[in-house]
Amino acid sequence: MPRGYRIMAIMRPCQGRETGPIPVTRSKEKIPSLGWDFFFCSILGAVIKSIIFSMSLATLILIGFAVLLAALIGVYNSLVTKRNRVRGAWADIDVQLKRRYDLVPNLVETVKGYTGYEAATLEKVTAARTQAMSAEKGTGLAGRAQAEAMLSSALTGFFGLAEGYPELKASENFKQLQEQLSSLENDIQSARRYYNAAVREFNTATQSFPTNLISGPLNFKHAEFFGVAEGERDAVKVSF
Repeated sequence: MPRGYRIMAIMRPCQGRETGPIPVTRSKEKIPSLGWDFFFCSILGAVIKSIIFSMSLATLILIGFAVLLAALIGVYNSLVTKRNRVRGAWADIDVQLKRRYDLVPNLVETVKGYTGYEAATLEKVTAARTQAMSAEKGTGLAGRAQAEAMLSSALTGFFGLAEGYPELKASENFKQLQEQLSSLENDIQSARRYYNAAVREFNTATQSFPTNLISGPLNFKHAEFFGVAEGERDAVKVSF
């Protein structure tokens, strides 16, 4: 085989394997074939994308509304729970105070049987009890706390004077009443601390953002603390 033919035979398999970009050599006759078909498909695709986008936006709006509604319900339920905790704590205090009202007359009647005991002390305790019961009917928690502090102070003085009457201290009835009142005072202080903690939590929630945006319109009012006087902390602590 001549030398020229041998060279052409060797190079023949490599023909058509050029690397790099394919040259754009399209005949001008193919461009008009995109015409109206291509234009119609483009418009249809744009319309479909617009519909899909509109549906997604509506879905996002519904999801956002549902999340906001769930958050509002959660905040409302949280405020209701805290408010009910305050009311329950106050009901516990009220029960303890009424138990003390019931014990005071029994204590006074027990002491009356012992001659020589100061009548002024008995009158002071009775008057303090009456004032505390009157404050229960509408002077507010501040006024009631003050009246209860006066009753506790009167009871402290009452038991302090009893130290000078050995026969009275030896009375089993008197000892029992004294122990009941002393235990009751401790229960009242514990209930008061729990109530004030519940009030603090509720008031903080109603005043904090964003809870305060709905606490006012929904009538979640500020709760009052039930104060305690310094002299009341050691009330009715008597040694036998």
